[in-house]
Amino acid sequence: MRHIIFGGDGFVGRHLAPKLVADGQDVIVADIVKSDLSHYRSVKHVHCDVTDAASVAAVGIKADDMVYNLSAKMLSPIQVRAKRHDFFFPVNYHGTVNIIEAMDKAGAPKLVHFTTDMIYGHTVTYPMTEEHPVSPLGEYGLSKWRTEELAADWRQRGMSISLFRPRLIIGPGRLGILEKLFKLIDWNLPVPMIGSGKNPYQFISVFDCAEACRAAWKAGVPNEAYNLGSLNPPPVRKLLGDLIKHAGSKSILVPTPGWAVKRTLDLLDWMNMPIMDPEQYLIADEECVLDVSKAKRQLGWAPQYRDEDMLIAAYKEYRAKKDGHAVATSHVPAE
Repeated sequence: MRHIIFGGDGFVGRHLAPKLVADGQDVIVADIVKSDLSHYRSVKHVHCDVTDAASVAAVGIKADDMVYNLSAKMLSPIQVRAKRHDFFFPVNYHGTVNIIEAMDKAGAPKLVHFTTDMIYGHTVTYPMTEEHPVSPLGEYGLSKWRTEELAADWRQRGMSISLFRPRLIIGPGRLGILEKLFKLIDWNLPVPMIGSGKNPYQFISVFDCAEACRAAWKAGVPNEAYNLGSLNPPPVRKLLGDLIKHAGSKSILVPTPGWAVKRTLDLLDWMNMPIMDPEQYLIADEECVLDVSKAKRQLGWAPQYRDEDMLIAAYKEYRAKKDGHAVATSHVPAE
């Protein structure tokens, strides 16, 4: 069977592709970039811009292909308010439209597609199951929710689409917003928390995400949505405290009044000087923990990596890069 991974040169794709090759599958990566990855000795790369319908059509999807859509614009780099819609929607929504329409023309019915837990917005029920109310807080979450609505329409027309809603994905090669945290710790500066730090913070390993894709394919691509997150996430205070201890830093954790910090960040956002995206800080002190038991029941998937280990591994990678050393990604549990 052929497996076509749109956005496959990106974060999750570069771990999914070799996993499928190891299963003896024929893999095509369709992406606008091609990195210097060792698995391209066994994987074909096709240049593709998902925002261009003709470019997607040129990939040459066939009826019996298994398709994965991992292409996305993320919350990093931070965008000013006026630019957010035009930043997220062309890739996240219109790119998905182009992929699904190309699949339809080819008669290819099976798609694994990544959205985000940020479709949920503020925490209403805890822990968050896949039935949690949907209320995105910004253009990123909204662009992803629109793709879920799109998927619902195409399911009615006979497609099989498995949706994944991950928490913050971390792993080798991607630091994102964590780099700001690591700099504070390196410089022995105070580390402010939004709120008391008593609420948990949940990551998901890129390796666990790649395995979820494989599990959905193996399970026949159920027409379902699945949360992806770690098990038993620790409180923010413990998570960051353990990292500071590991780093040998003199940084201290500073709890803050969550409401005051959020209003300050709102003001900076209104002034077009955002430090964080509202979709990040508005829920930072809430009990945002995904229930991942549905994926366990239906796909036989369970996360293998702990939040504490992922964060420390990310810090080690950050330090190695600063010191001019490369970290072998096969030996790094997660970022």
